Amino acid sequence: MSDKYPLSRKMRRIIEVSGLFIERDVDKLTPSAIEALNTKSVPSSRSVRKHLFKPARKISKTTYIIPVNEGAITGYFFNSLEDLTLTSLKPMIIYFHGGGWVFGNMDLYGLYCNHLAAITGACVLLVDYRLAPRYKFPTAVEDCYDSYLWAMQGIKYWKVDPDRVFLAGDSGGGTLAAGVSLLARDRKDTLPSGQILLYPCTDGRLRTESFSQYADSPTLSEKQMQFYISSYQREPKDILSPLFSPLLASDLSRQPDTLIIGAQYDPLKDDGRLYADALEEAGSTAHYIELEGTVHGFAMYPHAVGTDRTDCMIRQFTSGRPCKKVQPLTEAELRREGRLKMQAASQQFHEKDGDSSDS
Repeated sequence: MSDKYPLSRKMRRIIEVSGLFIERDVDKLTPSAIEALNTKSVPSSRSVRKHLFKPARKISKTTYIIPVNEGAITGYFFNSLEDLTLTSLKPMIIYFHGGGWVFGNMDLYGLYCNHLAAITGACVLLVDYRLAPRYKFPTAVEDCYDSYLWAMQGIKYWKVDPDRVFLAGDSGGGTLAAGVSLLARDRKDTLPSGQILLYPCTDGRLRTESFSQYADSPTLSEKQMQFYISSYQREPKDILSPLFSPLLASDLSRQPDTLIIGAQYDPLKDDGRLYADALEEAGSTAHYIELEGTVHGFAMYPHAVGTDRTDCMIRQFTSGRPCKKVQPLTEAELRREGRLKMQAASQQFHEKDGDSSDS
């Protein structure tokens, strides 16, 4: 790994572990190799497991069959058995996994969504949408849209707060989440309350400055992105569709509040920043936050740089904090800031009280 990416020894080991679930040498990616990576179980060795999220206690998991156009897909529903919210109704996160629309290991993403349910107190629906190269664009985004409509029909059964339904996704899954929000508006369906996009691809043309600067990134290279796009598209012009490249949408108004989290050494970081800017220019609310010292895909790994802050930001947003007020802090830092604010407010109150007594 070049000096261009000054990553810690721990981060380098995490990148090695991530290679168990995604093959970065695209010349080795036959259909059978992709299928093997998507269906392999998480290794039980301690050296691997210590870098992954541990299954949280008191989280139930239910498997559902979701009807979609010309078929059915699987959804995995994670539900916290502890009420961490202020009301009896819970938020819900509908999660679309990353992997360049080609990869998607449900064991790995199941650990992550189990973790999301634990830290947020939300119900989390992990959508196992159909993958390229067998299923081309727009199959994945339409599967995700059908899953969203299906989930909205179940919110009463799951005791979900209809005003706190969030779409979320990482990488290609972030692209899908943005596409579902556009479809919901255009098809006049209920919009989600918010969307959380982790290092999304928003422009399939791959022309940004960061894409040129970090084309040899250790976790996402130019060659990989070209492979993903060519595997997903039916024809080259597909990348101009807003459902493939949300940044190219002619109208980004009336979109849900959007939290976008990027990584310093990610070729797609400009995709996230530019999408947030475009949403704002269209009158929607968006907040882009970039985390230093980390790489594309970091959020799946608990000890990676930036994961603790990302967890906290997701919890802030899904707990009701306005998008623009979400802060890139760890939970400990957020509590410390809260105590300092309380102390300052208390001191100010006593000073005013003293002034009143003197007069």
